[in-house]
Amino acid sequence: MKCSVMSGREAPWMGIVLKVAGVYNLLFGAWAVLAPGQAFQLFGMDEPTYPFLWQCIGMIVGVYGVGYLVASRDPLRHWPIILVGLLGKIFGPIGFLQTALVGDIPWSFGWIIITNDLIWLQPFTGILIATFQRHRKARAA
Repeated sequence: MKCSVMSGREAPWMGIVLKVAGVYNLLFGAWAVLAPGQAFQLFGMDEPTYPFLWQCIGMIVGVYGVGYLVASRDPLRHWPIILVGLLGKIFGPIGFLQTALVGDIPWSFGWIIITNDLIWLQPFTGILIATFQRHRKARAA
């Protein structure tokens, strides 16, 4: 059996991953918007002075969820949504690491980075590789 990533074909796992990512993002976004202090309480941090900033982050995460659900119907066609998501999943951990290293955020907050970003790096990258393979094959034909 050929790996779908290397063959440039869409595989069922791609749509499933994007559906799960979409639902996760919608739930996380709703949590951040509706209960902006809970994440900070969970990690023993002071609640933010301006909770609307965390709520805005929640709104952005939720909007990504809508994008992932749309992309789940045809992942290789909707690759730009996945690319933008992957960029966020790369830069989010970099920002967290920088902030944690200077002591502005506790390392325990990294659990959010794991569930929001790191677990999605491999599947999103796989979808983009399959997209690249498909486009390369189409050009060669």
